[in-house]
Amino acid sequence: MSEATSHDAHTARQFGARAADYVASAVHAAGEDLTALAGFADLPHAAVLDLGCGGGHVTYAVAPQVRAVTALDLSQAMLDAVAAEARRRGLTNVATRQASVEALPFADASFARVLSRYSAHHWGDVPAALREAHRVLTPDGRLGIVDVVHPGPPLLDTHLQAWELLRDPSHVRDYGEAEWRAMLAEAGFVPGAVRRWRVRMDFPSWVARMGTPEASRAVIRALQAGAPEPVRSHFAIEDDGSFTLDVMMIEAEPDGVSD
Repeated sequence: MSEATSHDAHTARQFGARAADYVASAVHAAGEDLTALAGFADLPHAAVLDLGCGGGHVTYAVAPQVRAVTALDLSQAMLDAVAAEARRRGLTNVATRQASVEALPFADASFARVLSRYSAHHWGDVPAALREAHRVLTPDGRLGIVDVVHPGPPLLDTHLQAWELLRDPSHVRDYGEAEWRAMLAEAGFVPGAVRRWRVRMDFPSWVARMGTPEASRAVIRALQAGAPEPVRSHFAIEDDGSFTLDVMMIEAEPDGVSD
């Protein structure tokens, strides 16, 4: 089994067991970033792809304003939960597809919008996924990605990645804006506008949603307690371990396209 396949299998197992938690997750079900991403795809006749759909909240937000949405994820259990929730909401234009973001099972130029939210930090090969997104976009299509971003200074970056990995072993990396722009350009995109938010993570629900073992929870709390003041201040660490993350939405278009 290749390294990429092994990572994908681990991610699918990790999230498949937590499918219901992610469908019900309050932090995923709402937020200014979700509203902004949905607004980016307000195209009545468009076909939209939701990469790494997780609990399906991008799909639910976009479906009423487009022709069709395909929710794609590694975990069939997650996709089954998304399909059930879409039916419950009366969304008849939602399809699900199990696949890796690095090998999309769609023809070239299949979608007017490719969207992703809180998924890319789990991808084993982001450049490969972006090349696939470029391939399946129409020439005048657009890509919109929302994800946690690291705050820049190595001290803050190191602490963030440590907490993330202890909480969820399928975590790969929270990238910074400069990294995103470089990867997008390498994949054939012109990176565009950026929007940023600060999003509070309630520690008890953050670890419960992923089923983080108690031993790992204790290590995260110990790291937080021992963190230097710049770390505690930037992430606004609270007494119960709750903290605030930096979230970014970046838009991109295929190279050669202009408004």
